[in-house]
Amino acid sequence: MRTTLIIGAGGVGRVVVHKCAMNSDVFGNIVLASRTIGRCETIQSELPNANIVIKTVDADKTQELISLINEVNADIVINVALPYQDLSIMDACIATKTPYLDTANYEHPDEAKFEYKLQWERDEKFKEAGIMGLLGSGFDPGVTNVFCAYAQKHYFDTIETIDILDCNDGDHGYAFATNFNPEINLREVSAKGRYWEEGEWIQTEPMEIKKVWDYPEVGEKDSYLLYHEEMESLVKHIKGLKRIRFFMTFGESYLTHMKCLENVGMLGIEEVEHKGQKIVPMEFLKTLLPDPASLGERTKGKTNIGIVAEGYKDGKKKKIYIYQVSDHEKCYAEVKSQAVSYTTGVPAMIGAKLMLEGKWQGQGVFNMEEFDPDVFMDELSKQGLPFKVETIAR
Repeated sequence: MRTTLIIGAGGVGRVVVHKCAMNSDVFGNIVLASRTIGRCETIQSELPNANIVIKTVDADKTQELISLINEVNADIVINVALPYQDLSIMDACIATKTPYLDTANYEHPDEAKFEYKLQWERDEKFKEAGIMGLLGSGFDPGVTNVFCAYAQKHYFDTIETIDILDCNDGDHGYAFATNFNPEINLREVSAKGRYWEEGEWIQTEPMEIKKVWDYPEVGEKDSYLLYHEEMESLVKHIKGLKRIRFFMTFGESYLTHMKCLENVGMLGIEEVEHKGQKIVPMEFLKTLLPDPASLGERTKGKTNIGIVAEGYKDGKKKKIYIYQVSDHEKCYAEVKSQAVSYTTGVPAMIGAKLMLEGKWQGQGVFNMEEFDPDVFMDELSKQGLPFKVETIAR
């Protein structure tokens, strides 16, 4: 029987464990590992009839990871730990010749920057090990990449522009909280924006560009241009592309709180001295904010994430909107997590499922849009993330 090793027991990890257990014929024995064993115990207790073994591991330490992978004889490693730990986990997979999957690209813990460069550089080592590494199998990145590949395959001869649109209309009742790891979330949102146009990256000030978009089942929302990692790979793989942008919704309360925190230095990632001790402001802030994994039972409302693609088919201009709507309360009822974690965790499970079934295969490091999108899209509908495709009148 196969053994699936899941590293990370936060909100996304919970969803991945639940969904892998629902597809146990593919995933076999499930091993859940985290630095915090209490989180693993909680998830294990939610699935008393599933075959789940829990372990402790420090995902910053490659040798610990190697020992764990060998101990459990893992057939695949699903990395839903922190993006800071991508490289150590990838290196452990290379050493043990174990297929690898993650949901977000590498971020350096001491620098507010994220890019695929260091992960792509491991492509040759993955090939030498004879294994596959699948990067960014979440929603965005992840499903949005597949949406683009699906649009390219079925609706266009060439795509000229893509806008990725991410809306979370959930209400958790707190004045301020983040729906995933606060350090990652706040660093991402407070960073300068970037978009790609006519072969070059154009930088913007944080929240400088805003558009109002009418999200189906949600309504009109202010959406702000951010840099997001899936654009980095999509510009390489979508033929004819002239521009790609990423927009995310934020309410006024969130933006006001974030700006105040930024103004007083609480979003800093460098050490400061406080009463004779060294602390990192962002890490201290994280201890004060609600744990994202605890938001599930409080959150109401919906998410809507999708892409708008415009280009040509048979010489005619065409514009389509592919999107997916999830309900926070329905997600919690199924897997005890809100929709932000659900929409990331389900695609992680799907990507791993396709790898184990041999439907997506290869040697080296890959991004989502490099494979046949149809089998992934079929799984989305089966596994709880049905999507819609609409033609936009021009």
